[in-house]
Amino acid sequence: IRTILNGRTVQNSNTRHLLFKPLWIVSWLSAVMTLLPGDVILTGTTLGIGPMQPGDTVSVEIDGIGRLENTVVSDGAKGETDV
Repeated sequence: IRTILNGRTVQNSNTRHLLFKPLWIVSWLSAVMTLLPGDVILTGTTLGIGPMQPGDTVSVEIDGIGRLENTVVSDGAKGETDV
């Protein structure tokens, strides 16, 4: 998985660096809730992304899955940003 901010790779990692392995995470979650096709499990992020500003473009790429790209916009509240 890679994160690209304004064309510059700021994160590049894979699941072998997770504290809990994907099989364990899915097993644990399946024990406490029903997982359905299309569900997404968020596990956090590595260091490197840093602050983003309105107008920045952030992309996330996962080999074999694809790329998601968004432009950062201001929500108008004290300069906070949303992707």
